[in-house]
Amino acid sequence: MSAARVARVLIDSPLPQLDRLFDYAVPPALAGEVSPGVRVKVPLRSAGRVVDAYVVEVDEEPDVGERPLSDIDAVVSPVPVLPESLYTLARRAADRAAGSAADILRLVIPKRMVRAEKAWLAAEPAEASVIPPDALGAAHATLGAFPGLQAALSEGGRLAVDAPPHPISTPVGDVGAWADLLAAAAVSTLATGRSAVLVVPDHRDQAQLERALASRVDGAAVVRDDARQSGPARYAGFLRMLASTPCIVVGNRSAVYAPVHRVGLVAVWDDGDPLLAEPLSPGVHARDAALIRQELDGCALLFAGHTRTTDVERLVQLGFVREIPAARRSSPRVVLSATQDAEGRGVRIPSSAFRAAREALAEGPVLVQVARPGYAPVLVCAECRRPARCRHCEGPLHAAGVGVVPECSWCARAARAWTCVHCGADKVRLASSGSERTAEELGRAFPGVRIVISDGRHTVEGVPATPALVIATRGAEPPADGGYRAVVLLDGERMLLSDDLRIGEAALRWWSNAAALAAPGAPVHLVGVTGAVARALATWSQAAYARGELAARAPLRMPPAVRVAAVEGDAPSVETAISTLRQAVPALDDDSVLGPAPRADGAVRALVRFDYRSGADVAESLRSSVVAAALRARRGRGRAPASAGTPPTLRVRVDLPDLDL
Repeated sequence: MSAARVARVLIDSPLPQLDRLFDYAVPPALAGEVSPGVRVKVPLRSAGRVVDAYVVEVDEEPDVGERPLSDIDAVVSPVPVLPESLYTLARRAADRAAGSAADILRLVIPKRMVRAEKAWLAAEPAEASVIPPDALGAAHATLGAFPGLQAALSEGGRLAVDAPPHPISTPVGDVGAWADLLAAAAVSTLATGRSAVLVVPDHRDQAQLERALASRVDGAAVVRDDARQSGPARYAGFLRMLASTPCIVVGNRSAVYAPVHRVGLVAVWDDGDPLLAEPLSPGVHARDAALIRQELDGCALLFAGHTRTTDVERLVQLGFVREIPAARRSSPRVVLSATQDAEGRGVRIPSSAFRAAREALAEGPVLVQVARPGYAPVLVCAECRRPARCRHCEGPLHAAGVGVVPECSWCARAARAWTCVHCGADKVRLASSGSERTAEELGRAFPGVRIVISDGRHTVEGVPATPALVIATRGAEPPADGGYRAVVLLDGERMLLSDDLRIGEAALRWWSNAAALAAPGAPVHLVGVTGAVARALATWSQAAYARGELAARAPLRMPPAVRVAAVEGDAPSVETAISTLRQAVPALDDDSVLGPAPRADGAVRALVRFDYRSGADVAESLRSSVVAAALRARRGRGRAPASAGTPPTLRVRVDLPDLDL
């Protein structure tokens, strides 16, 4: 009896019914090329074509002819781009989110670039970076500000740290103290012969972290992993991660899956930033992927931020994540500024904040944070004060300046000869001030002062230490050399009006990140906001605010006290999925399922609330329903054309941050 080589492959396809391993025979001609991790081409009988796949396992089975297997068609590349650890991580993350492993790998493994691959294969293996003793000593000193942090990192602990809220100077420029802290943790890990993965929300954070690393370690040891790179550069960086030489990976949300050798640290900065939530299926948040990776690899896991999310605070309260406080607590000088009675209700900047900005401009730049970009993001009828809407699509109107014809924010049509549908008036009123209008107003109040706008349309990477007024939207604040001499936080009341379960948590994060850009001792004025969120900023007690939010949500069964999954599709598919779920998970009670409720596109949507201990059973049941719905839809299309109405397939999204119907 002879033995045949069999390869188990994962097909690179978005179809949920193909999210499993398929067996293919390894032809003798490819016996020396087919190995675990390589890309191959395989025939797919159901589709009648050849598709891409990854070899996960290669085994030998008795050749008894009981099950004829198709042969692998070709080997795309000899490079094993899918290590076993990466497949296991992708599989676990996908199973937790009721999704497909191939969807996760599509985000992680770049497209093959032949020239970059040939150059990597021809090059000498990367040499281990030598960390200078003074750089290693400086890293240990930085970590020493948090007693027990260095020992916990070396032991592979799960840790939460509140980063120092101020900028510091390095030989290559100023960076946030948080970047210096993460760089120190990465360098300390690299010195032990292990790799570090540092995950940040956007390019601004990434640039600061790269500067902090540049002053401590050789640039060859730092690997970028982000979508802003060119295809060849990203693929070359990915191949560098596969090498046995340890390195430090710095990148955005998908970098959490980086297949580095002997990972010793995964650090996530500012996990409350929505940019770390993956919008593509299966939508695994970088924080959750990092928790799975820590469990699989036994590496250290570090959550750092100026604020504490309720998700991390829940883990701290459970004892699953350990909080390590700083030996010496530091905080910005926050002032809660309110409009005085004599100033009138129309005054946007109180006299105290205005005076602080004027005095600070004599020394350097001043940051003014606003809620929205543009000139007048919101227009209302001048007579009845109702929101001005587009006559074509009912979208909100906005103005790019005084005397400029309003435009629709949705369809971009010019609203010429506009009239109010409620009162018939033909004039609009500017109901809000965006970044451009604020810059115009402050330009008149501070003549001769340089005005800088930083928002989605105006990208500013940094500000020199010379006097300037920097008007920035939330999240777009550029760092300033030496820190801002004053920070004024406007539109706080408007930010808190958002219909969002986590708006208080989000606003506290926006304000805290802006306050951390201030120079030590510089005033930070929060204008017109009172209540628990304002007190948390003023006392710099963000973790306590997170604890209060978590305690308030638990009796209401709101996330993250419970997990929430959204099930969306045509009514029969959703009802079948919910019925199947109730049978598979008896722990679900009548209050666990909300809906189904109709959606604007004709589909229906149901929300499922479930405890963490039921997570695996819920995800497995929902995943099975997705596959069953896809198979039914495929059989239906085989008999008759698909309907032009609601989509026949079922869509599932697990771990929604809010109960948003």
